[in-house]
Amino acid sequence: MRTVAVITLGILIGGLTYAAGNVNAPPAVHAVDASACTRLSLLKLPDATVTSARVVPAGHFQPTAGAADAFADLPAFCRVELTIKPSEDSDIKSETWLPLSGWNGKFQEVGNGGWNGFIQYAALAATLRLGYVSASTDTGHAGDTASFAPGHPEKLIDFGYRAVHETALRGKTVVAALYSVAPQFSYFTGCSGGGRQAFMEAQRYPEDFAGIIAGDPGYDRAAESLQLIAAAQATHKDTASFIPKEKFAVLHQAALDACDAQDGIKDGIINNPLRCKFDPTVTLCKGEDGPNCLTAPQVEAAKKLYAPIVDPRSGKEIFPGFEPGTELRFPNTTGAPRPMGMADETFKYTVIGDPNWDFRTLNIGKDIVRARKMDNGVVSATSTNLKPYVGRGSKLIIYHGWADQNVAPLSSVNYYNGLIEVLGKKAVEDSVRLYMAPGMGHCAGGEGPSVFDTLTPLEQWREHGVAPKEIIASQMTNGSVIRTRPLCPYPQEAHYKGTGSTDQAENFVCRLP
Repeated sequence: MRTVAVITLGILIGGLTYAAGNVNAPPAVHAVDASACTRLSLLKLPDATVTSARVVPAGHFQPTAGAADAFADLPAFCRVELTIKPSEDSDIKSETWLPLSGWNGKFQEVGNGGWNGFIQYAALAATLRLGYVSASTDTGHAGDTASFAPGHPEKLIDFGYRAVHETALRGKTVVAALYSVAPQFSYFTGCSGGGRQAFMEAQRYPEDFAGIIAGDPGYDRAAESLQLIAAAQATHKDTASFIPKEKFAVLHQAALDACDAQDGIKDGIINNPLRCKFDPTVTLCKGEDGPNCLTAPQVEAAKKLYAPIVDPRSGKEIFPGFEPGTELRFPNTTGAPRPMGMADETFKYTVIGDPNWDFRTLNIGKDIVRARKMDNGVVSATSTNLKPYVGRGSKLIIYHGWADQNVAPLSSVNYYNGLIEVLGKKAVEDSVRLYMAPGMGHCAGGEGPSVFDTLTPLEQWREHGVAPKEIIASQMTNGSVIRTRPLCPYPQEAHYKGTGSTDQAENFVCRLP
């Protein structure tokens, strides 16, 4: 089993493995020399230009930013840089990294977070270390902002779905040109915005990838952005409503007191927040304001963080709220003077069209209509019709932290249930798995185990027909494992067997509640 890390890149990119070797890979094939790499500069591609094709010697990769020593262990590889122009207004940058030796016969594209417009070098390196050909795109713009979008509908399409698709097509063509053979299997991995890209690929381009990993997927960009802005509204209604960072610890402890022991063990983790009946009113100050309680306006603001966003006209839920157990990360979502960047950028530049927009003027009923009209499926990936994807035998693994402070975790549960409604229970069980991680924050971190490998189970499933059961997650402190737990395929949960350490996964079993 490979050691895994869920890494943070910009806003958050996704779960990627880090140890050398792949016990499930086919024999390494097609060692190539430097001249074969440089000849790729002559490759003719539709709507694309090879801007550079050169060998990077082992340990010599120099990133455009960051420490070079983080890449010192990379093997020699062929670095191919592309500019892709599927429209007159497109300017997509893409890179494909190909091992000069030891290629495992597979292709893997890695995702981007938020409005990210950067090549994901750390994710490329992590994938290359495992023997894959790895590919990444800047999504057609530069920077982590949506300021490129006004007046550029083609660039928004590139960001929404076209850049990832074009990178997959061109990247696999480069593979065939260098090794004289196509990849045996192609995979996509991403978290947060990369999870949105993952959903978009499965929905729009079912032939691109044989297996997809979607972590904490912010797939409904329009509704998610509205919910995050509403959360900022709640805690910035006035000075009395603002909740200082220190008071979220009070709120968190109250949530644990109410729900931690519901699974039979008290371990600082809420195993299933959906069964947690937590009312922030228990933190209300009995008298004057103090550090160990919340004032009445703060309690009302806190209640809104947990509550779903509801359309005032129809009464239908637009997007779920956050779950009990998330409180220690709420300052990341509500602590700044403006809403979280991804949501703020979405509304300022693509919905409202005013960079000086005052988020306090958000009107849920009116602005969700505007957001849906603007999006129109370009950025949000909400379709549950995955029949073309699963019909090819392709597999999808979704994971989500129950304590995610950026993408309300119930959104993944809702999507999974929606798949069952459209595809049927058996088809979903044959092709899709959802793993909810208790205590895990957005793509990483938190109070629960958040280091785990989803790639090996995906490969075993797609390549060998071995459906994944539990996934073992680890909790790390200073590089050491202090706790392991099984992540169970939803709707199963990890149940303590009653004997042995509660910090060891073997003392738990996955079963229905």
